[in-house]
Amino acid sequence: MTSTDIKIPALIARSTGCAPEEPRTPSIAPSLTYSDESEDQDEQLPLPEPPRRRRASTRLIAQSSADIQRITGESTAELIQRCCGGGCCMKLGGKKKEGIEYERLPQPDNDAFRSLALRIGETPTILTKTIDMPEQTVYFEPVPRVLSRSSPADSAVSLGADGDADATVLAAAAPPSPQTAVSAVKVKDVDTTIQPPSFVQPHPPHHVFAARIDTARELTRPGAEKRTYHFDLDISSYPEEDGVDFKVGGAIGVTAPNDASLVDDVFDALLVPRFLRDKPVLLRTTKGRWPTVWGEDQARELVTTRRDLLTWCSDIQSYPPTKPLLRVLAEFAEDENEKKLLALLCSAEGQGVFCDFRTGPHISLPQLLQAFPSSRPPLDVLLSVLQPLMPRFYSLSNDPHESFKTRDGKVHRLVEVAVTVHETADWRRGQRTGIGSGFFERQAQGFLAAQRRGEKNPEFYIPMFKGLMANPLARQFVSDGPMLLIGAGVGIAPFRGFVQRRLKTANCANKVWVLQGIRDSLVDEIYSGEWGVHEDEVKRVIQSRRGESRYVQEEVRNQADLVWYIANAVDGRIFVCGSSKGMGEGVEEALVDVAMKKGNLERDEARRYWELKTEAGQYIAETW
Repeated sequence: MTSTDIKIPALIARSTGCAPEEPRTPSIAPSLTYSDESEDQDEQLPLPEPPRRRRASTRLIAQSSADIQRITGESTAELIQRCCGGGCCMKLGGKKKEGIEYERLPQPDNDAFRSLALRIGETPTILTKTIDMPEQTVYFEPVPRVLSRSSPADSAVSLGADGDADATVLAAAAPPSPQTAVSAVKVKDVDTTIQPPSFVQPHPPHHVFAARIDTARELTRPGAEKRTYHFDLDISSYPEEDGVDFKVGGAIGVTAPNDASLVDDVFDALLVPRFLRDKPVLLRTTKGRWPTVWGEDQARELVTTRRDLLTWCSDIQSYPPTKPLLRVLAEFAEDENEKKLLALLCSAEGQGVFCDFRTGPHISLPQLLQAFPSSRPPLDVLLSVLQPLMPRFYSLSNDPHESFKTRDGKVHRLVEVAVTVHETADWRRGQRTGIGSGFFERQAQGFLAAQRRGEKNPEFYIPMFKGLMANPLARQFVSDGPMLLIGAGVGIAPFRGFVQRRLKTANCANKVWVLQGIRDSLVDEIYSGEWGVHEDEVKRVIQSRRGESRYVQEEVRNQADLVWYIANAVDGRIFVCGSSKGMGEGVEEALVDVAMKKGNLERDEARRYWELKTEAGQYIAETW
């Protein structure tokens, strides 16, 4: 037995126990709380606390593509290979061409335009290579009163504003004739105030289900840099689907709507009358999948409302502006200067400005419409160029086979998720939330406010479906073999279900360890005390803003013995979950360092080692 074997105790559970315990005799399995390089060894005298390490400061050194070219020192050809290829780099900083007339365009005097930070100087009076007006693929027509042909099987319906109006839907493979009509309706649809219209179907056999919120609470405390909420969702009535069930480490899909206030901002900017916003309308498309998500690429015809389409079907804040969108705004701008500015962004001469514009902070549709207030395109034309509103996916944070609750004399099955609110700068509100996380936060706040008013069972819903993504965390979960779970922030949430499942059957060959990276345990350690019995023996918290002040990737290096033991154990698995930037990249490099040290490998060999582990399903990284 080596000295290392004597020094390093193991957290291997005794065969008679159901949870990891400290063994009476030494073991080859490393300890989560002790390593040769750990900073908290036993029997050490306390040392003065060193000054807290500060994050590397950042300074604005580049404000345009010209600055990037100057800093990198690359040739134009080299730089173009790594950018959009539009040639904007060749036009930046160039001299004015002789024989071409230039002008300085007056710019809109409003806060929304100033927030775009467009760097526009003198521009040519004649623009070249301006993109063509995009094809209109969406049309609104009045709802006819008579039906001229039968409705196919994939019909869909959307409610009117009164909540109990019905409508039939036609879906055709070719554009309908002018004589096509829709009769008085007899088909009942869903309540679009809590879930999308029925034609927004993720993929057969998955239909959107309005899951009632059973409980909601904020996991983080005041002062946390990011807010994280926990939700228990009641899925007792979820429709049966053959061969598909919720899995440990799996995910659910959520069809989150746009914020109602932003939807109304768009309507207001386009001067859409209020009586039209919720009035049934016949929607006709000529091609594509929209307004469905994964449907066939074909023409469609259905009855819905303008509000339903803008709320559930088109993304109005997640994507950077495209040239087709800007071209539509230019086409319908009544102010000549606004028209020229928008046309510039769609031309060869404005390529550099467009690249800076597109690669900066995401700009919402309401912000664009406020910045160019004279542009009010028809809504159906605008919908033809907007990106579809896609579902968001959230990992389960519990074992879905073990979570039940008795209420009102009935047993309810629950799934649990944790959602961290994503925020970005907003020109008017200071900060705005992401579509999915913002929706979850609004539902949580509404639920908690209702409880404070004394409501016992507030009715708030999350429109969800069983996740379609082959979540690698769920796919690679096995009941045997040691596991190391490495996560930071909300990335730790799916591991909670892993631990719950493992601690029920833990034995000497069936162990689990957790490395949880957080900023400050006082404000943002999620699920503290909720992992099951012997939590302190299986989980180690690494803080970057308090205490030892280090990152989870540093602890991966300190726990090299544990990492190497699990990586080479039979059925051993190492899982990583969290943000790819910073944490994900850092952990990947730390694992390479461990392989180099413990396996005496060169760096390229160490990278190949983890590639082979990935192929074998023993190293699973789920990052975003």
